[in-house]
Amino acid sequence: MRIAFLDKAAHPYLKNALTLEGHTVDELDHLTRPDVLQALQLYDGLMIRSRLDIDRELIDACPAHFRFVARWGVGTDHIDLKYAEERSIKVFNSPEGSKHTVAEHTLGMMLMLLNHLGRADRQVRGGEWVRRGNIGTELGHLTVGLIGYGNMGQETAKRLSGFGCRVLAHDKFRKNYGDEYAEEITLNQLQKEADVVSLHIFLEGNHHYANAAWFNAFAKPIYLINTARGQLVNTEDLVAAMEADRVLSAALDVHEYEEQSFVHLAPNELPEPFQYLRRSERTVLTPHIAGWSAEAEEGHAHALFAKIEAAFRGR
Repeated sequence: MRIAFLDKAAHPYLKNALTLEGHTVDELDHLTRPDVLQALQLYDGLMIRSRLDIDRELIDACPAHFRFVARWGVGTDHIDLKYAEERSIKVFNSPEGSKHTVAEHTLGMMLMLLNHLGRADRQVRGGEWVRRGNIGTELGHLTVGLIGYGNMGQETAKRLSGFGCRVLAHDKFRKNYGDEYAEEITLNQLQKEADVVSLHIFLEGNHHYANAAWFNAFAKPIYLINTARGQLVNTEDLVAAMEADRVLSAALDVHEYEEQSFVHLAPNELPEPFQYLRRSERTVLTPHIAGWSAEAEEGHAHALFAKIEAAFRGR
């Protein structure tokens, strides 16, 4: 097969492995979208991160023999999955590649919130020595609710097991998924019992999942962590929930106002709800890096190669 890489692959394993299997790999990350649309007639598959939308126009530019789209990473909200299926084009992604680093980042964010680590660090750097005002809360005494129990949710639950906390999981797309690390539970039950809530779901079908009604349904004030997709959370509603103390604090690696490339975030130009989060001492904000590690980049490469080969070996 001839395969177009429309984004740079951060780890060389994928290109090398595909080449060793007899495939031809061309790096087209330098091409503009119009040039890509013209070039795709030559290819059987493509690899993309998030630089371009894989929409109906781009899919229609693919030849009849086109076989697959390999999404380096997790989210597929920039890919027209329905139309790809209609064209018999397989879509692969690689959540397995970053599941460990996302789980570790999630846990780190929980500990930062519960122990005020970000605020205390800023205070010490500013010459303040605040001890009693930064008393922490032990994770082991809390109930953690995981929304979504796929790769990321399961790995997060495994890491929480050493802290002694109760872990609940709700996943509307699965059944009988409870295990030794988390109890399967309804969303209503989770909202009654959880102290900490961490999001691990796709954006597709879940835009503004965490909105005013969702926040108001919790029986207790919660700590919120989002390492999934920014648009899962209605930022304006989150701010209102924080002001009403329905959300005690929030840790966000992803942000509603990110551009698709996850690169250009000009904070001073963003809406007031984001400015509130920037100013607040009750937030931890990171620049969409939960899934980034040296190990994860290689993991994505291995996962995609295995899926491509499993689907097309010998064809």
